[in-house]
Amino acid sequence: MREWRTRSGLPLPPAFTAADVPAGDVGERIGMPGSPPFVRGITADGYRTEPWIMGQYGGFGTAEETNLRLRELLAAGQTGFSIALDLPTQMGLDSDHPLAAGEVGKVGVSIDSLADMELLLAGVDLTQVRQIRTTANAIGHLWLALVVAACENAGVDPGQIRVLIQNDVLKEYFARGTFIHPPAAGLSIVADVVAYCATQLPAWTPVTLSGYHIREAGADAVQEVAFSIANGIAYCEAVTARGLDVDAFAPSLFTFLSASIDFLEEVAKFRAARLVWSRVMDERFGARDPRSRALRIFAFTAGSLLRAQQPLNNVARVTIEALAAVLGGVQTLHASGYDEALGMPTSAAATLALRTQQILLEETGLRAVADPLGGSWAVEALTDELARRVWAVLDDIEKRGGAIACIESGWFAAELARGAYEQQVAEESGDQRVVGVNCYDDAGTDAEVVPFSPDPAGERRQRDRTARVRRERDPVAVAQALAGVAAAASAGESVVPPTIDAVRAYATVGEVTAALRAVYGSHLAGGA
Repeated sequence: MREWRTRSGLPLPPAFTAADVPAGDVGERIGMPGSPPFVRGITADGYRTEPWIMGQYGGFGTAEETNLRLRELLAAGQTGFSIALDLPTQMGLDSDHPLAAGEVGKVGVSIDSLADMELLLAGVDLTQVRQIRTTANAIGHLWLALVVAACENAGVDPGQIRVLIQNDVLKEYFARGTFIHPPAAGLSIVADVVAYCATQLPAWTPVTLSGYHIREAGADAVQEVAFSIANGIAYCEAVTARGLDVDAFAPSLFTFLSASIDFLEEVAKFRAARLVWSRVMDERFGARDPRSRALRIFAFTAGSLLRAQQPLNNVARVTIEALAAVLGGVQTLHASGYDEALGMPTSAAATLALRTQQILLEETGLRAVADPLGGSWAVEALTDELARRVWAVLDDIEKRGGAIACIESGWFAAELARGAYEQQVAEESGDQRVVGVNCYDDAGTDAEVVPFSPDPAGERRQRDRTARVRRERDPVAVAQALAGVAAAASAGESVVPPTIDAVRAYATVGEVTAALRAVYGSHLAGGA
């Protein structure tokens, strides 16, 4: 007889009953929306007063090209945006670095200096955008500096806009790979950014605990939440060790989670993540401000589940995943374009993904009720079991020495590799059925989808602009600013203020990174 389980291995009986829910009154245990432990959401009326932020992800080619796409989506009703950075930028390399050749503008926009940032944001009223996000992780301090300097030059107070910096470098060492410095130095830079925002830019979100990338690399739902919260504990410990009270920065934190296809498990996962975070903030850090315990969630529909075969099927997948996120009570949502398995989403696919969110908001009635699945025996039982398993993994991580120790020992990476292998075997064997791939894969049913392709001349234009910036700036001012960055790092001081000064002088991303590399060193895969 077949044994039914969720994708993360939670058992599924033929029907759930009250006996499957933990003993005691469910209402007392999970509370009300907007109240600790925030299982049912972080606001009392769900999306009635304020809908979730529709934050579509976009970025490619040059700053001018991405600026056009962002303005198109904002005109179509998008309420926030994420800026994808190309790999050289994420790695702290300028577009004319030898290692950047062929990668400039390919998976995101190339940003070499403040000149690029000014072009990227031209014509965008940042004060009217509910949230601005980016993939900056190892360069979170540089992204902060670029936005601050661009706002200053445009006459906008950077404290009056709402910026969410991903800035989660720890997951890069085992889930993604865009790290630069050794883990301890990477953690220190993240703490610099958090501390700076807490005192100078309190409306900003200085770090986003990125479970999404962990899930995409092979984690199940339990590991996705547990590993990201373990990283969050490391960040909070690093910042509080500097004398900053947890309530001075924890209310601004976000987590970034996958919205995957296993519908009931995913709804329960978002609720369980809030439950566990609330407990961590209460028991481990003694948070007094309820907002510190209210985990805000940015959900992103699962890119790894999009398929190149029968790509229009991805519209259905994304819709189901987005629905799970909304029913799970997230604060920000990205819906993927159906053609993302083939390349960068086309404008039409990106707009359809936005329309998917707008239909959920405007036509389904879901906005009327907070946590509409709350009290369901199935959802409550799965929420409790997920939270229990997440807490058990956190205990295991603690016994292993914490997040940094699990990175350095390779345990995190090994767990993801094992999970990715098992997922691939399940699909190839047919145990995990995927429509259009290993079942219902009728020949001739693939729709012809022409993938998006950035302008191949963009890399040359980007290099030319960077060369022009170097010719026209004040070389003495740049040299002094870069020396200030290195001096701060050497003295163990925050690198954020001198990085802002360097960016104002039009020092490039690569030059600032090189100044820090001279102090912190570099980290290679395998720990070298």
